[in-house]
Amino acid sequence: MIIFGTKGYLYQLAVLTLVCGHCGNPSAHMLRKRVTKFTLFFVPLFPVSTKYTTQCTFCGAEQRLTAPQAEQLQLQAASAPSAGHQVRPGE
Repeated sequence: MIIFGTKGYLYQLAVLTLVCGHCGNPSAHMLRKRVTKFTLFFVPLFPVSTKYTTQCTFCGAEQRLTAPQAEQLQLQAASAPSAGHQVRPGE
């Protein structure tokens, strides 16, 4: 008998201050990476899908991003922009 399936993993990549596209408030947004991996006998072998999202901590709205957009936001978080500098996701 062979046991196989999938398992999801959630990684928090960064926390950014952005203007929410849903509520319009400048607030912290969590940049997350969600990876689904194929498992064989409960051992994760390879990724089946990867999705990137930002979630507003004020209203809870989630926005899906492409891999290049997520990479750009991650670089932006690493460079630590000055206080008061706000950007919208995808810019």
